[in-house]
Amino acid sequence: MNISVELHTLGELHVKGIIGGEIDAFTAPILREKLKEITLQDNMHVELNLMDVSYMDSTGLGVFVGFYKSISAANGHMELTGLSSRLKRLFDITGLVEIMDIQETDKEVKKDETV
Repeated sequence: MNISVELHTLGELHVKGIIGGEIDAFTAPILREKLKEITLQDNMHVELNLMDVSYMDSTGLGVFVGFYKSISAANGHMELTGLSSRLKRLFDITGLVEIMDIQETDKEVKKDETV
């Protein structure tokens, strides 16, 4: 199973996650369980960085939709960052980009950060 999920608490109401690898029918349950470890509170902000995700199928989309619903029910905010153009397209064609805060990776910014 090729997935990594790191979650870091950056204060009482802010969690940053870094997700890497492949999100598919085999690894989505792992991601779902890791996200369940976040204790949701009112006005919480969760930022999930997907820069190192190489593949995602509809099962992965389902995990993010479920987590989005949970955090929205707690008046929180979920932000997905670092999406490749391929991943962003998945959210575009499903219409999820219209309801979720989704940021595509800017390759120029990525290059500048490594200098």
